[in-house]
Amino acid sequence: MTVSTASKNETIAFDLEKLNQEFETATPKQILAWSVENIPTGLVQTSAFNVDDMVITHILYSELKFPVPVILLDTLYHFDETLELVAKAKQIYNLDLQTYKTLEADSPETFEAKFGDALWDKDILKFHEITKIEPLLRGLDELNSVAWITGRRRDQAVTRANMPIFELDGKNRLKVNPIAAWTRKDSWLYVAEHGVIYNPLHDQGYPSIGDKPITTKVADGEDERAGRWRGSNKTECGIHI
Repeated sequence: MTVSTASKNETIAFDLEKLNQEFETATPKQILAWSVENIPTGLVQTSAFNVDDMVITHILYSELKFPVPVILLDTLYHFDETLELVAKAKQIYNLDLQTYKTLEADSPETFEAKFGDALWDKDILKFHEITKIEPLLRGLDELNSVAWITGRRRDQAVTRANMPIFELDGKNRLKVNPIAAWTRKDSWLYVAEHGVIYNPLHDQGYPSIGDKPITTKVADGEDERAGRWRGSNKTECGIHI
């Protein structure tokens, strides 16, 4: 696999198989340290500001002192608590926050005027294409990214069980999953040890937080992502497919 860094006008070649073997038992900090050392330009983090994302941001900004751009997809339907956390994180970490949203609307009202009420109920694929997939791809392109960091873990869903630490996306960008081998417990232990800020909704029955209209609480014994798109067989919004 090769990744081109436009800023230096050179090509960096990575052996994904070798990298995944080498870093399978590495810590998230070690994985991220390798990433910032080997991809000094064109590296970004995508964040929904869930607890796992906040762990990664803390490692990058507080431990490694490497403030990569953080992409937030403003779907127009975030919980107030999520937006409050974004503002708090921006202040605490002095985040290089890059917010992207659909070009079709700038508020829930204008979105619904254009696409009708509750598009997520009528056509969830179209809703995610408009609010997440297109803005993400545009953001990655505009930031000249050659690699992006995600907060996914293998234990979050069956669809993620075999996720590698390093992979390629559909545009041949390097995709880094530094906490792939961690469990939910590992993330929360890190939060407790390092005093990482997090969304208070996590304490109210929402282990995974997405858009307010389509995120519900999760009961004991349910998969932590069971509250996302409840009532459908959907397991991913489309960003990671």
